[in-house]
Amino acid sequence: MSIQEEFGSLVFNTKTMSKYLSHKTYESLLATMENGTALDATIADEVASGMKTWAMEHGATHFTHWFQPLNGTTAEKHDAFYNPDFKGGIVASFSGKELIQGEPDASSFPSGGLRATFEARGYTAWDPTSPAFIKVNNDGVAVLCIPTMFYGYHGEALDKKIPLLRAQVALAKQINRVAKLFGVPGDKRPFATLGPEQEYFLVDAEVYRQRPDLVQTGRTLFGVRPARHQQLEDHYFGKIKNRVLSFMAEVDKELWKLGVPAKTRHNEVSPAQFELAPVFEEQNLSSDHNMLTMEVLQTVAERYGLVCLLHEKPFDGVNGSGKHNNWSITGPDGKNWLSPGKTPHENAQFLTVLVSIIKGVDTYAPLLRATVASAGNDHRLGANEAPPAIISIFLGEQLTDIINQLEKGKPTSTKSGSTMEIGVSMLPPLPKDATDRNRTSPFAFTGNKFEFRAVGSEQNCATTNTALNTIVAWALDDVLNQIEALTSKGSDFNSAVQSVLQKEIKDHKRVLFDGNGYSGDWEAEAAKRGLPNLKTTPEAIEAYRDPKVIELYKKYSVLSEVELESRYVIEKEKYETMIALEANCALMMAKTMYLPECISYAAELADSCASLTDYVHTGVSALAKSAAENVEKLTQEIDKLEKAIDSGDSAAELAGMKDVRSVVDALERIVPDSQWPVPGYGEMFFVG
Repeated sequence: MSIQEEFGSLVFNTKTMSKYLSHKTYESLLATMENGTALDATIADEVASGMKTWAMEHGATHFTHWFQPLNGTTAEKHDAFYNPDFKGGIVASFSGKELIQGEPDASSFPSGGLRATFEARGYTAWDPTSPAFIKVNNDGVAVLCIPTMFYGYHGEALDKKIPLLRAQVALAKQINRVAKLFGVPGDKRPFATLGPEQEYFLVDAEVYRQRPDLVQTGRTLFGVRPARHQQLEDHYFGKIKNRVLSFMAEVDKELWKLGVPAKTRHNEVSPAQFELAPVFEEQNLSSDHNMLTMEVLQTVAERYGLVCLLHEKPFDGVNGSGKHNNWSITGPDGKNWLSPGKTPHENAQFLTVLVSIIKGVDTYAPLLRATVASAGNDHRLGANEAPPAIISIFLGEQLTDIINQLEKGKPTSTKSGSTMEIGVSMLPPLPKDATDRNRTSPFAFTGNKFEFRAVGSEQNCATTNTALNTIVAWALDDVLNQIEALTSKGSDFNSAVQSVLQKEIKDHKRVLFDGNGYSGDWEAEAAKRGLPNLKTTPEAIEAYRDPKVIELYKKYSVLSEVELESRYVIEKEKYETMIALEANCALMMAKTMYLPECISYAAELADSCASLTDYVHTGVSALAKSAAENVEKLTQEIDKLEKAIDSGDSAAELAGMKDVRSVVDALERIVPDSQWPVPGYGEMFFVG
């Protein structure tokens, strides 16, 4: 089978639907998928029957409602197609009711108070806009997976998908308003697009199993960088080693079968770090595909004796892994609205959307920061090509100049030869790559999209995109209301647009920054501008309790106050649980693995000193003294960490882990490799 034939072969897509459904049912379901029209419940039985037949032809015996609960992963409960016929045999069946709704137990998923433990009911509802697919595991077991929403008995959103779909509706409404105001032709459903670049690490499975910290927490709690790591800058875009390339090729093949448009693969900056990037898709589908991508990466890695690490900072002192969230808007005309146009009409529309995005990001920067907050991402943000916690926007020299001209209403440089009047003069044509890139910017314009670089590698894109859609919907709503208010009072349309955009630029230009986001000068400058700098998860997630954020989500029917509060509670508990888990793992390793070996080595050194009494042995004595002192210090730091764990204070646990690590890492530098109890960074970094 050719790649063209294999692409989407495990997806119940439009091509497959046309073969297994009647024309009438096919057209009805297609309208729901493409235009967002209400699902006709009367076609459910036929769709279910077609799905079952197709899935069973691919070897599936079970189906599952595939959903995304608030623990940040995906979930599934498998049900067999087969039921007893009460005549001594079984019969395969799959009804429309089973397709449309399921009932997994909700009590054991995090709900942040939305559901009591004894209230077990939770429901999954089919999301027909994201096609069903078949997953096949490493042993060839096939399961029909139906993307679904997950909600509580009273309709509460218990997942990541429902808020995203609600936010998409809110954004689409405002995009349609823009289209109507600017006379944009077309009647297609507008939507946000997403292209999430996925970074990850690969380590040998045998080495991985010898590291309890990697197994239990996803990151190394101890470890010293080897002499050679990423400082030679020779791994980035370097030749891909055979084993890794074979792995990547199989990942691409598996993703293509699932309809995921995997496009780019390459070595990343740190040794053992890599990246996979897809082609842009409609946001909800792309978000689902990214969750599948993470699963496929880990599944295929097993076939090659590898483990795929998706933690944001699995290794200290080198690059961490993010998920570059490339976001844009497609209008009812089917065009990318973040591509600067070539006519005055298109320019005005582009600038209105651009300024609204600036307004939304500046106003709700703490919310955006909250959506990427996690124990893992706290270790990553602020260095090694990860953006800082300060949310700012990079536009590049040309767009920044245009924004400055628009603010003043007259040219301020030679980059544009005429007064910047909306709808009268035109923007200079912008090539696709009109700007350089700024790797330190959290929110950067990259020619025809915005790249939000702060999302963590193992996070679900839906949370950030829910916020991004909502704040842009709010900003567009407010900007359009101002324009309409002026025109209703007799103002010329072009003058009204220019007046409103000039005002908004003046109010929100503080968030624009094209410089080095890592510099201390920028941190000081950001403070002067009044930009928030929320460095830790506990600080960042307070945004979920901000009355302004509560009102935002309520106004656009994205999350109710209780649903939003649940997200705060869940993220707080997840953070505290993860830190406690790491602290206990670090304590166990320090007490039972590192300390015994270090005591033995210190004793060996002491014995060596005693046997060399007739010789000059200053160096050996110094080494023995250092080892003994560090062993003693380790016992003290272990005791402090135990007390921190008993206190339940996350900050104290983090400090305790850091202090224990500093001593263990110092000992790793002097204890012979043959006596060190776990594989070091050097053994993990260079995957053959």
